[in-house]
Amino acid sequence: MATKTTTRNTAPDPELKKRAGRIYRKLAKTYPEAKCALNHRNPYELIVATILSAQCTDERVNMTTPALFKKYPTPAKLAAAKQPDVEKIVKSCGFYRNKAKSIRGAAQGIVNDHNGEVPDTMEALLKLPGVARKTANVVLGNAFDINEGVVVDTHVKRLSNRMGLTTNTTPDKIEQDLMPLVPQKNWTMLSHLLIWHGRRTCPARKPDCENCPVADDCPRVGV
Repeated sequence: MATKTTTRNTAPDPELKKRAGRIYRKLAKTYPEAKCALNHRNPYELIVATILSAQCTDERVNMTTPALFKKYPTPAKLAAAKQPDVEKIVKSCGFYRNKAKSIRGAAQGIVNDHNGEVPDTMEALLKLPGVARKTANVVLGNAFDINEGVVVDTHVKRLSNRMGLTTNTTPDKIEQDLMPLVPQKNWTMLSHLLIWHGRRTCPARKPDCENCPVADDCPRVGV
């Protein structure tokens, strides 16, 4: 079972923390509409969509989930679903056999252990099949407004290194580096802002540094 990530005891460099604060404020001003890109109406839909989003675009997931949730509108319905039926619906998301197994397993855990309600603690979420820390952070932050940690996806990983906010390359260590840099209440939004910035201004291959709102605070590592 995955373990809970905690903030390091050592305080971050004061200048780095100040620069991170400026970056956060500039991004928040630039992308006031930043939010979770996965369409969902409740915690159940979000946890399923997040599991499906592994190594798949949010756009593809959003094209897939309407049919999935129409047929299986509750955890109980999905928990009772047959594996081949679920596979058929989620096939376009890639790794569909494992993903179908994971979302069915998560639904079964929600039904059997939590009376059909998605749990709102990191410990309980991590016990569900198919749920790792990233998925748990997404659900806690966006479905329950609980800032337990920072979601580290490919965009957050790339930009946090490019901006010099971390030198680590593994999600857990990057998360530990980012958490002390901004107030806990901003952890969920930090991920949204970095993701939106990565998609709109700072893509991997051709970052638009000339029009970047945080160019003055970015060392452009690797650019």
